[in-house]
Amino acid sequence: MLKRFAGWTREVAARRPFSSGLALGFLLLLVAFGAAGRASARESAAATLDARIARILGRGPLAGATVGIYVEHGADGRVVYAHGADRLLIPASNLKILTALATLERFGPAHRFHTRIWSPEAIDSDGYVPELIVEGGGDPAMNSEDWWRLAADLRRSGLRGVHGDIRVDDSLFDGPAWHPSWGSVTARAYHAPIGALTANYGTYFVSIWPRSTVGSSVLVDIDPPVPYLHLRNRARTASSKARPRLSVDRVAGRRTDGSPEEVVRVDGVARQGDAVDRFPRSVLDPGLYAGSVLAYQLRANGIEVGGGVRRAPRGEGDDELILDRPGRTVAEAVSLCLKYSNNSIAEILIKDLAVWDGVALDAEPARQGNWVAGIRAMRKELGKLGLDLGRARIVDGSGLSIQNRVTPRMLGQALRVGRVSFRSGPEFVAALPIARTDGTLEKRLQGGEGRIRAKTGLLSDASVTSLSGYAERSDGDVLIFSILVNGHAGGSGAAMDAVDEIARVLLSGRIDESGG
Repeated sequence: MLKRFAGWTREVAARRPFSSGLALGFLLLLVAFGAAGRASARESAAATLDARIARILGRGPLAGATVGIYVEHGADGRVVYAHGADRLLIPASNLKILTALATLERFGPAHRFHTRIWSPEAIDSDGYVPELIVEGGGDPAMNSEDWWRLAADLRRSGLRGVHGDIRVDDSLFDGPAWHPSWGSVTARAYHAPIGALTANYGTYFVSIWPRSTVGSSVLVDIDPPVPYLHLRNRARTASSKARPRLSVDRVAGRRTDGSPEEVVRVDGVARQGDAVDRFPRSVLDPGLYAGSVLAYQLRANGIEVGGGVRRAPRGEGDDELILDRPGRTVAEAVSLCLKYSNNSIAEILIKDLAVWDGVALDAEPARQGNWVAGIRAMRKELGKLGLDLGRARIVDGSGLSIQNRVTPRMLGQALRVGRVSFRSGPEFVAALPIARTDGTLEKRLQGGEGRIRAKTGLLSDASVTSLSGYAERSDGDVLIFSILVNGHAGGSGAAMDAVDEIARVLLSGRIDESGG
């Protein structure tokens, strides 16, 4: 379209019978306006980071917010810009930067957490054992497919049946599955409980379809379809003119034989003709859920399970080790944690840090994992890298708690040492979401495609949004930045847009070489 208008202008100008003097005057006027326009454009492009960011902070959702920003050169650590950089602020999921870096440094990118399968007796000549004991080793990333592979490995080991129960041993971590500062327990997937033995990050999906007949029950699918999750469906199909309202919750229950289960309650109405609704939900007991997933996958591999699933930790007896299965590498777990802001992985890794604090990685753990010891171990590992978190208040590993307080400068310094660490730097940087490419930045930061790698953060109820990472400028220079916003006005979407605008400024704004 611009080319069409340019051509039209040239064509009309060529037709007009201007006198030479008028034409010259008009030409000079065009030159003057063009020069002024170019000067204005240069002035806008040359505006310092300070000026351009100040304009963003002074309007819209950030105008009345408490904001901390820290930006430094990736090459030499020189401060480029600082605004409230030493304010202690709620970081939301930007706290995962510290958890990820400490985990990679402590365990190394190639380390794997193990899940062990035991039995009181060896597999007999018919391929049976009296019962199976599944011992959680703090693997944060076991999903349904991994449990299927574990079951397939057991079949290849000769197992054909279990006469009795699947016993769950998740005693590697302490009892509380939810941090007390997270508030009341909810069924939301991001609020999943934490345990040393998990499946699918302690979550499952409920899919709901309307039927063709008004008043009939809706169709419901639970994934994975384990017996531990018992469906109670009271939702109905309504006409296409009705207002849809569906709710999915879960409560603890008991089967007729007294064994525990979770009742998944589906209520409300779905409209005729509507597409499927999917609800991610968290379980109440991650260990029993994982044991139920194992039992399901054993049967899927043709292995009979005669009993149920119950919690009964291993004793000090001479149990037979049937299988020792390593999970994903720490690098893979950290990538899942940062790319998709997985709270469950972050919290399990914090408790893993507690278990192996001061213990050789190939030794038997000497203590239970808990949050207090895990945060202490995190501080220790980051302290070895020269990071001073003395003023910070850190209570969990995911940033879900509104009690956490760190400064943008702390996060910026963590990003700096993480980038250059020979032990874990490449894996740490690669684990961050990439603008317009993947993870939680897949649909954000238009104009920064591939040039920004950063961890997102969001606590909608507390009006908190954050973004910390790396920005590559057109000249190849890399800036390290951290933006923490507390108490923004309006909705989270507008606040995230404003934060993204600041990040884009880092790609092109003129740097005041006198420093920030």
